[in-house]
Amino acid sequence: MREVLSYSRRGSRFTPSQQEAWDAHAEDWFVPDELVDEPGVDVASWFGRRAPLVVEIGCGVGEATGVLAAARPDVNVLALEVWRPGIAASLAEVAAAGATNVRFCSVDAAWILEHLLPEGGLSELWTFFPDPWPKTRHHKRRLVSADFAAVVASRLQVGGRWRLATDWADYAEQMMGVVDAAPGLLGGRVPRWEERPVTKFERKGREAGRDIVDLEYTRT
Repeated sequence: MREVLSYSRRGSRFTPSQQEAWDAHAEDWFVPDELVDEPGVDVASWFGRRAPLVVEIGCGVGEATGVLAAARPDVNVLALEVWRPGIAASLAEVAAAGATNVRFCSVDAAWILEHLLPEGGLSELWTFFPDPWPKTRHHKRRLVSADFAAVVASRLQVGGRWRLATDWADYAEQMMGVVDAAPGLLGGRVPRWEERPVTKFERKGREAGRDIVDLEYTRT
């Protein structure tokens, strides 16, 4: 049976500027897919240091990644994105922000959290504007599900935070429903996280007349 994924892989062709960023930074900041299968893989080794781990799922083109990581030089930021041109663009954003504490990987985020992170090994999780899969028949593809919330709860350290944002009202309701029910997570809707830069996804949602919903949950 084919696995149901929360994403679809788009084209892989780079623009000239994306190729330039890839050539300049991928060797240092991109984690090849095959490395996640190495026996005893240690995520901290990708950064060359041990520090609190923050994971961003779906960094897009890195508009938020670089700014947020640069403001937190004391943490390791693992940015997960399956769209390679997006990673290339994100490399440029991170470089421009002067952030050297980010590593990128294009392996499935749900798999990474479940198989590579130990229980309590995650300081913070960012899930900003995940694919809403708006058609009802596609809702099963949405990332934020009961099973995924249970994994997140087990991987977050006590006091760790899960920050989410979406511009789709029904997805926000689904998120709150499943995460509210997850043991060990406490929170709900909050004012917009002011530190989070306004990305193109948020701008598009606003232009379409959709409200932006921010959620925050803490591991108890």
